[in-house]
Amino acid sequence: MLVNSVLLPQPSIFLPVSSSRSRSVPRTLVMVKASSEPSDSASVSTKSTSDVVVFTAPPGFKPPEPKRFAVKEGKLLDVLGAAIGVLIRFGTGVFVSGYSASFVSKDAIPADQYALRIGGITVKETSKLGPRPEKPIEIYEFEGCPFCRKVREMVTVLDLDILYFPCPRGSPNFRPMVNQMGGKQQFPYMVDPNTGVSMYESDGIIKYLSEKYGDGTVPLSLSLGPLTAIIAGLATIGRLGKGNLYTPAKLPPKPLVFWAYEGSPFCKLVREVLVELELPHILRSCARGSPKRQELLLKAGHFQVPYLEDPNTGVNMFESAEIIEYLKQTYAA
Repeated sequence: MLVNSVLLPQPSIFLPVSSSRSRSVPRTLVMVKASSEPSDSASVSTKSTSDVVVFTAPPGFKPPEPKRFAVKEGKLLDVLGAAIGVLIRFGTGVFVSGYSASFVSKDAIPADQYALRIGGITVKETSKLGPRPEKPIEIYEFEGCPFCRKVREMVTVLDLDILYFPCPRGSPNFRPMVNQMGGKQQFPYMVDPNTGVSMYESDGIIKYLSEKYGDGTVPLSLSLGPLTAIIAGLATIGRLGKGNLYTPAKLPPKPLVFWAYEGSPFCKLVREVLVELELPHILRSCARGSPKRQELLLKAGHFQVPYLEDPNTGVNMFESAEIIEYLKQTYAA
């Protein structure tokens, strides 16, 4: 769980926000601040010449019903392209550390408890987690960066919840912050408010996270030095150019909450858009073996990812293709 409030690292930056689909005035200055509860997602400090911007869902919007293993018409090639990276990375980012699975009888696990159920087969999944950070770790990165992918895979292995600040090329808000905080625009950049540690370099971040929030073990697929970066780069081949460049957007006052994991192609398609629109989001990582799968089941009445919670509009929804449409309609400038 995420506990304690976390303020953006110094220096604080107030960012301009405007919205055509909002009750607003021409200009409002907003500082994003994560809160202790992902469902509430954030508190906001504002300085404005009048009212605070209030985002609303697109007219007539209705969250879709979740459809297990369904691919929207016309989106199959996108899903296959996103899945190529998982194969190239040998499944890294699919399982939590210490993952194990065992077949059990269908009555062994109650209906309100998460289990992998396919037909008449029931599989119980478990994992072994290290210490949990009290405050969400903050990472500045972008989807198309192979070094960033390495860190995201380690986040999945450790089942960490992360406050991501997307930094696509050409973005006006969080890229400059990295330069101010660390002295250069290099990604990924991590800030851990639990320890005061901030650092560049993907291998160093991976080692740090493993030692602090795991058992100190780094998976072989993330321990091959330059070869890891090369393979991670090849993993982007199916989605070349996606998640790299900024699309003009309206910055929300609260970070979105995104239930997902690195190894899911459906989640990756949504992440690309979150990054391109430079939308801050709290990732609630829930790969195979994650206890947060049970949390989402209780929260939404169904487990399926990606799942988006938007505290700015009150929208909660499944289905990757519809989430992408919603994000573009709500936040694209």
